[in-house]
Amino acid sequence: MSKSYYEPKDLKKFHEIGRVNTNLSDKFFEYYNEVMKEGALSEKEKALIALAISHALKCPYCIDSYTTTCMQKGADERQMNEAVHVAAAMAAGINLVHSIQMNNKLDELQV
Repeated sequence: MSKSYYEPKDLKKFHEIGRVNTNLSDKFFEYYNEVMKEGALSEKEKALIALAISHALKCPYCIDSYTTTCMQKGADERQMNEAVHVAAAMAAGINLVHSIQMNNKLDELQV
């Protein structure tokens, strides 16, 4: 019995997203593959961004996949860890900046 809702083996089934709509999944994979190619950013830099986003959006499949990809592209553990911390700092800042909305409402209520 699984101890997790997410099964690591399911990552290998990702291609099945097109099971009922191959047209759209083919377009997604075409887009994805184009975006992840070397360009203004290296493949390693793109993999580090993807790893950071994987953590921010909390996708265990992506965390597994991009940890592997980062290593294959030459990133070391320190670089991966720093990328995750950047994502964490951004997420914290994004949450905290919304407190301005709370402050504005409090100011409105206290008038």
